[in-house]
Amino acid sequence: MLIIAQHGEIFIILACAFGFFMAWGVGANDVANAMGTSVGSKAITIKQAIIIAVIFEFLGAWLAGGEVTSTIRGGMIDPDLLDGNPELLVYGMLSALLAAAIWLMIASARGWPVSTTHSIVGAIVGFGAVGLGVEAVAWGQVGTIASSWVVSPLLAGSIAFMLFKTVQYLIFEAKDPFAAAKRYVPMYIFLVGFVVAMVTLTKGLTHVGLDLSFGQSLLYATLFGLFLGLLGLLLERRVNPSQPSADDHFGYAGVERVFGVLMIFTACAMAFAHGSNDVANAVGPLAAVISVVQSDGVIDSAALVPWWVLILGGGGIVFGLVTYGHKVIATVGTGITELTPSRGFAATLAAATTVVLASGTGLPISTTHTLVGAVLGVGLARGIAALNLRVIGTIVMSWLITLPAGAGLAIMFFFMFKGIFG
Repeated sequence: MLIIAQHGEIFIILACAFGFFMAWGVGANDVANAMGTSVGSKAITIKQAIIIAVIFEFLGAWLAGGEVTSTIRGGMIDPDLLDGNPELLVYGMLSALLAAAIWLMIASARGWPVSTTHSIVGAIVGFGAVGLGVEAVAWGQVGTIASSWVVSPLLAGSIAFMLFKTVQYLIFEAKDPFAAAKRYVPMYIFLVGFVVAMVTLTKGLTHVGLDLSFGQSLLYATLFGLFLGLLGLLLERRVNPSQPSADDHFGYAGVERVFGVLMIFTACAMAFAHGSNDVANAVGPLAAVISVVQSDGVIDSAALVPWWVLILGGGGIVFGLVTYGHKVIATVGTGITELTPSRGFAATLAAATTVVLASGTGLPISTTHTLVGAVLGVGLARGIAALNLRVIGTIVMSWLITLPAGAGLAIMFFFMFKGIFG
């Protein structure tokens, strides 16, 4: 308690600095993955992707980020075992933030699309098991989170596979693919708007004072989806069928341009979904430190997340994307499989649906795993030969390194902080 009273302000300053550094890493690495399909399919330019991500990542983090933050913050370390030594939780959370941020910086510099969720969870479990004792880690919660790393790519891949199959059946196999695209694409836009609005209204906006019933949320989400569908209908009227070129024997270029319009909506949805889920990786431990310091050492896993903490996290994510995000975009956008706007749409909508569902239920999943799973699902819809197995192998290897790297760095920093302040 005495250490908290003596160094409380320093702890909060360090937590804010490390939290912003961690959010920068999320922006530099994970946001690149979220926007990679849109850029890789050439539906939008890198500059447009950054503008979209800046707006919707920040909104997702601020409006819908509170739900999943509490899971990261209080779910993995048993607070009852730290009642006598609350400063150990502060050291641990500072260590986890710094360790995960440094690993993300290294991975981003090398162009590896790693999981920010893996990084922070590995770091928290590392300091918890070694610095506090194995019994301090809530292994049941860790197991739930670990299972989501398998479930999320499988779920996203399955949704993407089915979505792309419907696109193939309804549009590409139609007698007039361009006319079919203009007929069915507004339906897909409605789906994008409905999914994002539904989860945001039911789970994300409660902490800003908007507490709607399920029926009201359903109505508003439907209206929002219809509004987006009508907007898409107006935008696609500007798209004209092109004359088939020498390498476009089936005249699909006009169809892909219609899906290019749709990719703008799915890029916005993915950016919002990513911001709502992955802001927790940066501000969850930060919120834990602030809670302990402001309560004079009382550990309360249910403490509210201050609004300015979500803004700090959202700002860090945006800054990371603008300064360093271009490093990783190409890996997911062009490396795994060849993407067109129609394939990119299926992958991005599937990933966004999976991420917002996870954010709504408070389960911190890996956006990287989700999006890679979705891209794999789209690739498999065209056959195993459409996948670049060498790139997939490199991505999986970087995933395997992430957990021990985060844990090892966190253990080192934990004992460093313990020595400095203890």
